[in-house]
Amino acid sequence: MRVNSGLVDLVFPDLDSPWAVEIIRGVEDVAHTAGIGTVVSAVHRRSSSAKQWLDNMRSRATEGVIFVTSTLEPPLQAELRRLNIPVVIVDPAGVPPMDAPTIGATNWAGGLRATEYLIGLGHRRIGFIAGPPRLMCSRARLDGYRAGLESAGLPVDDSLIYQGDFYHESGYAGGTVLLEQDDPPTAIFASSDQMALGVYEAIRRRGLRVADDVSVVGFDDLPEVRWSSPPLTTIRQPLAEMGMVAARTVLRLAQREKIESPRIELATELVVRDSTAPPRS
Repeated sequence: MRVNSGLVDLVFPDLDSPWAVEIIRGVEDVAHTAGIGTVVSAVHRRSSSAKQWLDNMRSRATEGVIFVTSTLEPPLQAELRRLNIPVVIVDPAGVPPMDAPTIGATNWAGGLRATEYLIGLGHRRIGFIAGPPRLMCSRARLDGYRAGLESAGLPVDDSLIYQGDFYHESGYAGGTVLLEQDDPPTAIFASSDQMALGVYEAIRRRGLRVADDVSVVGFDDLPEVRWSSPPLTTIRQPLAEMGMVAARTVLRLAQREKIESPRIELATELVVRDSTAPPRS
């Protein structure tokens, strides 16, 4: 696919997460093949940050913009529409604009699959560490967890749900809170790999062992979790592929092609490694 020489803008709310690297890799692969460059920016929710990015974006030949886990405020939507710049959103926060295609993963199905897997191992008290509630992907993973418990006839115990933020520190904090309960969970499903590794730390600081004492499941399948100790059982989210699909979509829009589906969801997959085991009898 070739387009007029230019750039694609890739915008994150921040760049301090390993999953951002995977999405960048996917976008850059497609952009490089198309012969265009990629401009990566972090645009915080402050209006001054968005204005500065918009001013910079106007000054360059941008084929289109890919926003990742972002909320497009009405003034920004209106300006991009006025400039006739195509927009694609990866994992939108909140309800996306009607005319903007969105790219995501089957987050609800992933949450359900992880929970069903732990139940299948024999776990009945399963803790859950959620991501930011403003993100649609976070809410879908939590809903999948709830559905898994309900379909197995198990109660949804709100004391086993901890509100995290996808980062390591909240995984550690959530793991600590859950494990300090009088009747702690025998398994913890963290809705990001970073939080799952934080749970590892909480388990070890209590003198317990991952899998032997507490099973842990993550979500993302970041490259580093294959080498964690023990390697992490997780739900694979095809982050690089999501970036590739987003890039192809925005380039098609730049060529004024019609997009058949405004919402594209890529399949998640359970990857079983060594951080899960049946509960101690």
